[in-house]
Amino acid sequence: MERLQKVIANSGYCSRRKAEELIIAGKVRVNGLVVSELGVKVDGNDEIMIGGKIISREEKEYILLNKPRGVVSTSHDDKDRKTVIDLINSDKRLYPVGRLDYDTTGALLLTNDGELTNLLIHPRNKVDKVYIAKVKGFFDKESALNMSRGVVIDGVKTSKCFVKLRRYDKKSDSSIVEVIIHEGRNHQVKKMFEAVGFDVLKLKREMFAFLNVNGLKSGEYRYLSVKEVKQLYSIVNKNK
Repeated sequence: MERLQKVIANSGYCSRRKAEELIIAGKVRVNGLVVSELGVKVDGNDEIMIGGKIISREEKEYILLNKPRGVVSTSHDDKDRKTVIDLINSDKRLYPVGRLDYDTTGALLLTNDGELTNLLIHPRNKVDKVYIAKVKGFFDKESALNMSRGVVIDGVKTSKCFVKLRRYDKKSDSSIVEVIIHEGRNHQVKKMFEAVGFDVLKLKREMFAFLNVNGLKSGEYRYLSVKEVKQLYSIVNKNK
């Protein structure tokens, strides 16, 4: 027996959080009866229906994409822009684990495993995200220290993080800076640099947890191995 929202999420229909919202809104039926309270458990013999469609368990897929610039990190876009899903050849209902900005490139995980998605994006599990930013000007030690201690963006202070200047190019007057965070707020890295007085010219996510896009050209992707999936679960379960 498993909780209803977990089964819905594991089916690939949506995330666990969205599943909980659907249940509370009375949009989920189990064996023909509306379920509107969380905590209900079901098994493999129960029929789950949302919006007239029966939910079935589907095989899990885990894909690492080297996200290119000019693509949105959503399943659908109301502005009819290309999405990361458009780059993947799959018949599964995939969705990105977190988001990368329209002009941000690099490591992005996509899956239909709602349970793992929820665990990976929750700040309490402290999953590292490594970014490489190109910023205008010389990124001095004081700015790095202030940023690493946490800065206030949108009225909330960011958690402590790792910040390091990799190199400075006098000719272009720009700095390459490494940033490691475990949060995932909207436009967070760019806003953190803005808070200490720097404009981001380019931004790439070099790593998500232990996954990197080495060997993948922009727009290319690969499937995770069983070992890698187990390692992701191990990371989030350890930090719970």
